[in-house]
Amino acid sequence: MTNIPETGRTSRVTIRLVAIQILVFSLLLTLGGRLWYLQIRNGDEYSNQASNNHVQQVIEPAVRGSILDARGVALADNQTRLVVSASRTELMKMADDGEAVLTRLAEVLDLEPKEVTDKVRLCDAKTPQPCWNGSPYQPIPITDEATTQQALQIRERAEDFPGISAEPTAVRRYAAPGDANTAQVLGYLSPVTDDEIKKAEDSESPLLRADQIGRSGLERTYDSQLRGKAGVTRYEVDNLGRVTGKGKSDAAVPGSTVVTSIDARVQAIAEKELDAAMKAARKEHDRNTNQNYKADAGAVVVMESKTGRIVSMASNPTYDPNAWVGGISGKDYQRLTGKDSNYPLLNRAIQGQAAPGSIFKVISATAAVNAGYAFDNKYDCSSAFNIGGQVFKNFESKGYGPIDLGRALEVSCDTVFYDLAYKQWQKDGGNNPKKKPGDYFYKTAHQFGLGEETGIDLPGEVAGRVPDRQWKKDYYKANKDVWCKQAKSKKDDYATRVARENCAEGMKMRAGDSVNYSIGQGDTLVTPIQMATIYSAISNGGTLYDPTVGKAVISPDGKQVKEVKPTSHGKLPMHGDTRNKVNAALAGVVTNGSAAWRFGGWPQDKIPMHAKTGTAEVYGKQTTSWFASYTKDYTIVMTISQGGTGSGASGPAVRNIYSALYGVDAKGEIDKKKALLPTPQRTLPKIEKDGTIEAPHIKPPKKAKPTEEAPVLAAGELGRTPVTTLDAGDRPVTAPTAGTLPLAAAGRRGQ
Repeated sequence: MTNIPETGRTSRVTIRLVAIQILVFSLLLTLGGRLWYLQIRNGDEYSNQASNNHVQQVIEPAVRGSILDARGVALADNQTRLVVSASRTELMKMADDGEAVLTRLAEVLDLEPKEVTDKVRLCDAKTPQPCWNGSPYQPIPITDEATTQQALQIRERAEDFPGISAEPTAVRRYAAPGDANTAQVLGYLSPVTDDEIKKAEDSESPLLRADQIGRSGLERTYDSQLRGKAGVTRYEVDNLGRVTGKGKSDAAVPGSTVVTSIDARVQAIAEKELDAAMKAARKEHDRNTNQNYKADAGAVVVMESKTGRIVSMASNPTYDPNAWVGGISGKDYQRLTGKDSNYPLLNRAIQGQAAPGSIFKVISATAAVNAGYAFDNKYDCSSAFNIGGQVFKNFESKGYGPIDLGRALEVSCDTVFYDLAYKQWQKDGGNNPKKKPGDYFYKTAHQFGLGEETGIDLPGEVAGRVPDRQWKKDYYKANKDVWCKQAKSKKDDYATRVARENCAEGMKMRAGDSVNYSIGQGDTLVTPIQMATIYSAISNGGTLYDPTVGKAVISPDGKQVKEVKPTSHGKLPMHGDTRNKVNAALAGVVTNGSAAWRFGGWPQDKIPMHAKTGTAEVYGKQTTSWFASYTKDYTIVMTISQGGTGSGASGPAVRNIYSALYGVDAKGEIDKKKALLPTPQRTLPKIEKDGTIEAPHIKPPKKAKPTEEAPVLAAGELGRTPVTTLDAGDRPVTAPTAGTLPLAAAGRRGQ
């Protein structure tokens, strides 16, 4: 028996449930009443308060810091321009939304009314450019090219131009002091994107919509230091966007100054000499192609041998970085980036890749010594070298008989290096390699820093290529389908024969691969900055420095100076004795070797010069000229794509740069008063108490007589040079690999 009702609920439980229901309904009624009070009875009051408390920000961009050369000369700074701007907030208060004011403004500025009104409209998905994509509370620039007379008219007739301002504003300028363009090193600016703003939200240097940021060169590397901190003025606005008050404001903080190791005087000379060398090469006849050399691109690097600091870096073709100031037109952008322009935005000193030719032989000589071949032993410098019926000729088929490695470097004897590389290939097992082959010639190249970036403080550097066994396997895997498809062709041309060979055994390290590699040919790719780093290391005793362009960052008030100290990323894999012998051999190149005819009369006893010439072959193109050199102070490397021989095309220009540095005349006499930089600049420019930096005035170098139009590309005048690039890596996959070049080509290498 039980006393529980059929409902399963006692009277006590029922009372509790009723009480809970009453409590819940009471709470809901109270909440509903409060919501009615806030949203209905006093809704307008609170809505107005919320609108009145809405804050809008007006951004005042910071003045961007300057980029100076080593002596304080401005390479990139700011110039004052009269900028006419319109306040959209003020215009919207007018009955006609400011149409009459903008029409009068257009008349004063000699612009079409529609051109002005379009600039102040806000951008959205349906509104094409021109339009304003910044804050509607920000003054909207109409023009930054107003004349003084136009600005005075606007300010004197202020009642006719409410909401319009004409103020001096800092605008970026690339000064080109003494005609030192320095375009690819400096880089350029462009407006920030929404994606970049979002990515930088939580960084130490957040971006604002009004910011412009560096897109290449030093402008990009040191962007956060140069940009400074924008000023922010906060306005309280109502729900109609009307300003009701002014809130807390933050003043703009100017950007820091970047002092570089570039010397504008040397930069101007280097640019001029590179350009002149390319023009001279175009007048020389190429016997292989039966036409003049194209000399379509080139680069030169001047580096401090003991620190890795860059004194000059030039790339050709070049352009005027001022073309980007204030925004670049679509037409000019196409001219700078289109195929016919030959890509002047590329910095070929760090992005141009090519086979190095004989300047690579310092690596091969070191590799041979490390593999057990004595430097002073005698090796046969024959006129040709035969492997399985294929003949690899020495330069101009000339032989010197038994010579040591030093003399082989001096006269750039190919066959000595062919023989050493072939012997080492055999020791490593030939076509059936050992499980752990020595691969000294390839390992040594990696130890010299090839196949990796040097770490220079410029964006976009490429790593080049060392075609070792792993690369061969990867390259074969990527291209075997194309090779094997072409191998089935019934054609019997050169490219098809190469495809058949590569299809069958392209993954193997063949004898011809190693032989051609030993003289800087085949699939090897290097950049000028890599070779400058290597030759400066030979000069300084073996230290591989990270190349640097930035030398110091100085705060706007001049009180904080952060120097960029030289840092090393390794040592050359050569013993002191080997380095000394290589050093002596490279001096011999200048006195009685392949560069002697270009350095006759040089004061070798007072300024010991060391050099190595190189003439590299690229499939489907004319030869690439290389010239690598150094003194105890400086290292200079120059290359000219499709320019001819190393000593022929680049040699004279390199000598002229040294002559300017040390004040050497054509007879070899030294005039210290005419020397631009007989020793590297060690100190920073003088900083005044107010933070300004002293800068000497420089004169432009004497210009060579123009023989043809220079390949300098500026806005509206772009795209005049032939379509060819320095990069040898753009050849088709059917290009010959090492060991398969025609005999005629093999006979042209080495110098």
